[in-house]
Amino acid sequence: MSLNIDLHILQTVPPSNLNRDDSGSPKSAQYGGVRRARVSSQAWKRATRADFSRRLSPNQVGVRTLRAAELLAERVVTLDPSVDPAAAAKLAEQALGAVGLKLESRRKKKDAPDEEDPGVKTEYLVFFSNEQLDRLAELALTGEKTARAYKAIMQGNNGVDLALFGRMVANDADLNVDASVQVAHALSTHAVDNEFDFYTAVDDKAPKEETGAGMMGTIEFNSSVLYRYATLNVDLLAAQLGEPSDAVRAVAEFVRSFIESMPTGKQNTFANGTLPDAVVVSARSDRGVSYVGAFERPVRAGRDGGYLQNSAAALTDYAKDVVAQYASPAGETWVLRVGSATDSLDALGGTRVTLPQLTDAVCGAVSEHLGLA
Repeated sequence: MSLNIDLHILQTVPPSNLNRDDSGSPKSAQYGGVRRARVSSQAWKRATRADFSRRLSPNQVGVRTLRAAELLAERVVTLDPSVDPAAAAKLAEQALGAVGLKLESRRKKKDAPDEEDPGVKTEYLVFFSNEQLDRLAELALTGEKTARAYKAIMQGNNGVDLALFGRMVANDADLNVDASVQVAHALSTHAVDNEFDFYTAVDDKAPKEETGAGMMGTIEFNSSVLYRYATLNVDLLAAQLGEPSDAVRAVAEFVRSFIESMPTGKQNTFANGTLPDAVVVSARSDRGVSYVGAFERPVRAGRDGGYLQNSAAALTDYAKDVVAQYASPAGETWVLRVGSATDSLDALGGTRVTLPQLTDAVCGAVSEHLGLA
């Protein structure tokens, strides 16, 4: 019997542009017949990974990059300063080739045609744990040539973020790492219309007789109550990390970072750094279940304005109905909430907790499931 940790979050976001499309507009999606604000799953996963750096050491996390050859060469020189940088680059390229990754030349900048050889890059972004990079560099220094030895390093030694979010290598499925976390695109619980901020900027050194703006433009933005959802498979995570105790720590870090993180799009412009108004976390023994259906009918503002109170009520009613109709109880449930607008969530019957209490409680459930308690 597997264990899944479901996270359901309601979060109010003021005027902002968290995640832009190719035209600079806030991303959106059609759902329930109306246009919704949307923040892509990739944007929030990236923000979650960035938040890991606050509490995890570099050897517990990794890097997604085109520049693996450069990173490997740097590690080779660090391990053995007697190795010439050009020789280190050659060792790095041989190691990545043995892994099965294709390399191509990095182009010189058009405005700097005389710069030194910029080196090579992988064909596409590849996710490495820092431990994998360290061990590849160590192996390269031994003069090892066999592919099996290099691939063995890539098939283990997963960091926390690699085990959580996975890795896909298009030309070699043996290097794939199945993600133990699924993250939904965040959607507004209600219909949203984008707005435009017309701005002007003053030239501080302009002559007094010049009264016009130094520049002007527009920034598109919106505001919303977002429903965010993620589910984590504890058993898969433990298998990817190899040690049950490491999985317990990884679950705690993911829960905390997913809750507290925020994508950085236009953050300096809008200072939209809110924390969630409500977090419902459930331990399920069947599979992850999203409650986004609570908002297929767009929430309307309450009598006193605002969408949060009606969003919380809709989430509560839908979750209770799913449990009743499918006879599929969510198991142990914890509720972290702020303010009276989220009072309705108490009807879910979950334990009311603070964030530190939540991470402790989830860790306890995971430890018990993995036989550590």
